Amino acid sequence: MDTVIQIRNIRKKFGKLKVLNGLNCSFQKNQVVCILGPNASGKTTLIKSILGMVVPDSGDIVFNGKSILNTFSYKSNIGYMPQIGRYPDNMKMGHLFEMMMDIRNRETHLDKELMEAFALESMFNKTMKTLSGGTRQKVSASLAFLFSPQVLILDEPTAGLDPLASEILKDKILKEKENGKLILVTSHIMSEVDEIADQILYLFEGNIKFFKPIEELKSETGEFRLGKALTKIL
Repeated sequence: MDTVIQIRNIRKKFGKLKVLNGLNCSFQKNQVVCILGPNASGKTTLIKSILGMVVPDSGDIVFNGKSILNTFSYKSNIGYMPQIGRYPDNMKMGHLFEMMMDIRNRETHLDKELMEAFALESMFNKTMKTLSGGTRQKVSASLAFLFSPQVLILDEPTAGLDPLASEILKDKILKEKENGKLILVTSHIMSEVDEIADQILYLFEGNIKFFKPIEELKSETGEFRLGKALTKIL
């Protein structure tokens, strides 16, 4: 497998609080990794460090063989779906997509599959403040996939989505994995993790408790359901 991201001994403190305690791991292409752990385990800080939104106190993050520290060009290879998307209230949805395409300087080779599946173009004249939470999630998901990035980071991607939209998004995640993408996901829905993930990275108090394939976790515990397997291990 080709390594896309390497986390090398990264540490991060906020004041006296140690949030990441010397994490070491690597993520490969053709893979869906779910990052799990209780609140304040370091999940968000790890994701934001990869995105360059948080700078580690020490250690390094390597993307395609090059350190991301003090650079930003690698970000064009990442699609990010936040848990809660925040957009200008009075901007029309269509203008939002146009603005993002202008920023990325891309009008061709766009992946509009989710946009079309969610029928967003029929709502392009609506302002963002008039949209339901679920529709905003659809916008966030469509934007994350739009530029066909090498890496997708999805934070609680199905939160607020109706069942049909959730299935559309999960199918898209699996399809892009088959297309060679690396997809990092956080989720509190174990049945969803069971459906889409290959590996579980479990964080606890800023440390990696384990990083294993789902099938290995199930085999070790004799459980068929991920939730049951995790309960036994933890």
